[in-house]
Amino acid sequence: MATATVTAASTLSWLHSFGGTQNETTKVADKNRVFVVFAQKKAKKTRKIILKEDVEYLGKKGQLLDVKAGEMKMEEERIEAEKQRVKEEAQQLALIFETVGAFKVKRKGGKGKQIFGSVTAQDLVDIIKAQLQRDVDKRIVFLPEIRETGEYVAELKLHPEVTARVRVNVYAN
Repeated sequence: MATATVTAASTLSWLHSFGGTQNETTKVADKNRVFVVFAQKKAKKTRKIILKEDVEYLGKKGQLLDVKAGEMKMEEERIEAEKQRVKEEAQQLALIFETVGAFKVKRKGGKGKQIFGSVTAQDLVDIIKAQLQRDVDKRIVFLPEIRETGEYVAELKLHPEVTARVRVNVYAN
């Protein structure tokens, strides 16, 4: 049985015949033999993703895609920039709400400090819309139970990290 020994010189001449250089190769030595691994192709740098929403140039929501790592990075940067913009917008809105002062709520009065009915989140949303021309969802308004005249503090959760506190003055007519 004939055994072939491959020397570094013969391997390099074989490599040069294919247009490769020693810098593009990896040598592995095993006693008398030298093996050369030559990569002609770079590995693909793609990532598999599932779209959470429709993306105009990529596809529909729920679709599985292979996208280039660079494209994915650009999309991640865009998403981070959008999150930062939304947070800054919420902070500006919180500043507006806090500088307004107190929102006045007028209710029909009963005995003493009691009022008929209660002041709800929807009442505060209507007052904000009338005074500031801002649409606010009543689900972000957190009010204590208000059944008497007086001054109360309501919280508006504008963003997971931004909460605005507004004063609510309730008085009877």
